[in-house]
Amino acid sequence: MAHQVRISPSILAADMLNLGAELESVSNADFIHYDVMDGDFVPNISFGPGLLSAVKRGTDLMVDVHMMVSNPDEVYRDYLEAGADILTFHMETAKHAHRIVDEIHRYGRRAAVAVNPGTAISSLDAIIDHLDMVLVMSVNPGFSGQQFIEHTFTQLYKLTALCRSHAVRPLIEIDGGVSAKNAAQVVAAGADVLVGGSAVFGAPDHARAVEEMREAGMRGLAMR
Repeated sequence: MAHQVRISPSILAADMLNLGAELESVSNADFIHYDVMDGDFVPNISFGPGLLSAVKRGTDLMVDVHMMVSNPDEVYRDYLEAGADILTFHMETAKHAHRIVDEIHRYGRRAAVAVNPGTAISSLDAIIDHLDMVLVMSVNPGFSGQQFIEHTFTQLYKLTALCRSHAVRPLIEIDGGVSAKNAAQVVAAGADVLVGGSAVFGAPDHARAVEEMREAGMRGLAMR
């Protein structure tokens, strides 16, 4: 599935009173993005493994779980047991990153690592060979609807260079302030997976918003 642009709508921006309908409205997406926030690593609190189990029952899409937590070593199994298809933890908080990756793979799931805007891409050097995906945060994590940080392009260029130097090609995901307006530019810089929160669920037609983001991303793919 190389050379595709994947869209991962974030249910953090969805109407939680109508979550089943919201999931159905983005059934043309590739993944569902599920944000876990603990009120410690990030200032907000969001979803736990219980709701993840419900989301898995409500969609046929792969669920892309992003753990923004201070203790990923202690809680990652809870999300694997609840059905995470892709499990992302933050490099900034993991005590034993390789061990978590190995366990995710033992469950037969995809392993990913996230880096905040202020985290050096070079911190991934020792683990990049083992990852299925890298999530580059384009906002400081914790809230939906933030403005895209332009330094993200530098992060993307550095990450693609690191991947080339290791001869690996994990998916590269971008989360924060991404919409059809900047999707082409983001994909041209190296992104494969675009997380859309308010850009999707804040639009009048969610499915159309997914397609518009994908179409813009495909234009960016042609610019690489």
